[in-house]
Amino acid sequence: MTVSFSLELPTHRVEAVEEFVTAEAIAEIAKTAEASGFAAVHVTDHPAPDAKWLDHGGHHALDPFVALAFAAAATTEVKLLTNVYIAAYRNPFLGAKSIQSLATLSNGRLILGTAAGYLKPEFKALGIDFDSRGALLDEALDVLEKVLTGADIAYEGTSFAGRGVRFRPLPTTPLKVWVGGNSKPAIRRAVSRAQGWAPFNTFGYAAASRTAEISTVDELEVAIDWAKQYAAEIGRTAPLDICFSAGNLLDDNKSADERHATIARLGAAGVTWLTFVPPGADRAEVIEHSRAFAKEFIVA
Repeated sequence: MTVSFSLELPTHRVEAVEEFVTAEAIAEIAKTAEASGFAAVHVTDHPAPDAKWLDHGGHHALDPFVALAFAAAATTEVKLLTNVYIAAYRNPFLGAKSIQSLATLSNGRLILGTAAGYLKPEFKALGIDFDSRGALLDEALDVLEKVLTGADIAYEGTSFAGRGVRFRPLPTTPLKVWVGGNSKPAIRRAVSRAQGWAPFNTFGYAAASRTAEISTVDELEVAIDWAKQYAAEIGRTAPLDICFSAGNLLDDNKSADERHATIARLGAAGVTWLTFVPPGADRAEVIEHSRAFAKEFIVA
C-alpha cells in the first residue's frame, strides 16, 4: 500500500520565533512540503498549556486554524491537517465555524484530525470537564456533521442549545475527519463515525498521554487488527485511512534501509499516512532535512 506523508510545521519552536513562528516561516516550509511531494502539512492544538507540562517536554502551539490558514494562502495543493484538534476545548458551533472557514477558503484541503485530549490542566484552564471529554468530542462531531449538510439544525448539548442554526457557504469538497488516540474507545469512534484513525507512537509516555501504549510496529499491528475486527462487527465496508505519528521509528539515527523497511511494513499493515517531524537547528536545516527525506522516501 502506498503511504502518503505529512510534514509538521514547527510552529511549536518558540525558542527561535524568527526561524519558525512567523508568516514567512510557515509559508516557506509549507511551499517546501508541497514542492517536495508531501501530501499534507500539519500542526497541533494547545491553547492553554501549563508550565509543569511545558517544563517536562511539552510544547506551545499556535491556533491550528490560523496557522494552517497561512499555509493554505502560500500553497495550492498540499492538504492541511490538524494533528490533532481538541474539539472539547471549544463550543461545537464555534469549532465548526473555524473548520468550515478553513475548508472553504482552502478549496477543500482541510483534513480534520481530532481527539478527546489528555492534558488535564489545560481542560481546567479552559473551564471544560476533563472526565466528559469523550462525550464532548461526540457532541462536536454530531454538530459538525449536521451543520455541514446545509440544513437548519437544532441541537441540545450538555452546556449549549442551538435552534435553526445555518452555515454558509458549505465546503465544496466533503470534509475528511480522522479520530486520534490509541485506546479502544478512540478506535471505536474512528471506525464507527470517521474516515480515518490517527494512532501515535507513545515511545514511553503512554501514561502521561492517558492512552494505550503503541511504541512498536508489533503493537500497532495488533491495534490495526483490532480496528479491522471492530469494523467487521459493525458492518463497516468503507476504507479507513490510518495516519500514524511514527515518532522515533523514522528518526535520523536509523539507516535509510531500516526506515524503508519500517515504512513498507507499516504500509502492509494498513497505514496510509505517516507524519514526519523534520529536525534542524534553524529553518534552512529543517527545509534541507525535509527535502532529503522526501527525495529518499516519497514515491513521485
